[in-house]
Amino acid sequence: MTKPITREQDLASLTGNNPLSMKAERLSLFYGNKSAFKDVSLEIKSGGITALIGPSGCGKTSFLTCLNRLAELTPSCKVSGRILLGNRDVQALNVISLRRQVGMLFQKPNPFPLSIFRNIEFPLREHGVRSREEIDRIVEDVLRNVGLWDEVKNRLKAPALSLSGGQQQRLCLARALALKPEVLLMDEPCSALDPISSAVVEDLITSLHGKYTVLVVTHNLAQARRIADEVALFWVADETGQLIESGPVAQVFESPQHAVTAAYINGRRG
Repeated sequence: MTKPITREQDLASLTGNNPLSMKAERLSLFYGNKSAFKDVSLEIKSGGITALIGPSGCGKTSFLTCLNRLAELTPSCKVSGRILLGNRDVQALNVISLRRQVGMLFQKPNPFPLSIFRNIEFPLREHGVRSREEIDRIVEDVLRNVGLWDEVKNRLKAPALSLSGGQQQRLCLARALALKPEVLLMDEPCSALDPISSAVVEDLITSLHGKYTVLVVTHNLAQARRIADEVALFWVADETGQLIESGPVAQVFESPQHAVTAAYINGRRG
């Protein structure tokens, strides 16, 4: 039996990250008697960017929330199948450690109602980082990584909610990066932003290539084609979400193997 990661191992892992693959094996999710998606098997390659596409209500976001066990927060949900992070079953991992390893960026920016600085300091302290010098270094590093440092360095004590929507989303990304995750899940991270802010966040996602394993839900097919290495199309069939086709972006967009995929990417369905 796989031993859970201890808190000490989790803290030690903050010294660096290595992107890990994830794999879903015959994964299904039910909310009560309602099936969100069924029998999805998908490999998310280490260090790559995978885009989940498909119409609303086909299970993309529900699939995403299973990968770091957020779906378990819904009392009526039932998950079957298996999810691997690297070669470890996520059910064998301490859930706090898992959500550090598998970070998430939501559709709507969700900064804590704290200062800009505290938004990043708070999760670091929760995971055992106590040195103020180390915290200061990480805060500056991650804010630089998302292009926010020069914009906020003179007002780190200001409320995070005083930032613009695009800045808030970049702060949330910085907060996730501070914990050195191996995988980043992103649920339509640009859809609530104006076009300029969306372009900035999209460029940031692209810059993560090779450093993190990224899985992005997007309704923007052009965006999926720009940023992703791999793409997976979800669809509703028999009243439940299903994975229709997956593969390299060029293959799926230029030579789709399924008629539904061809219709969807050419604007005839969805």
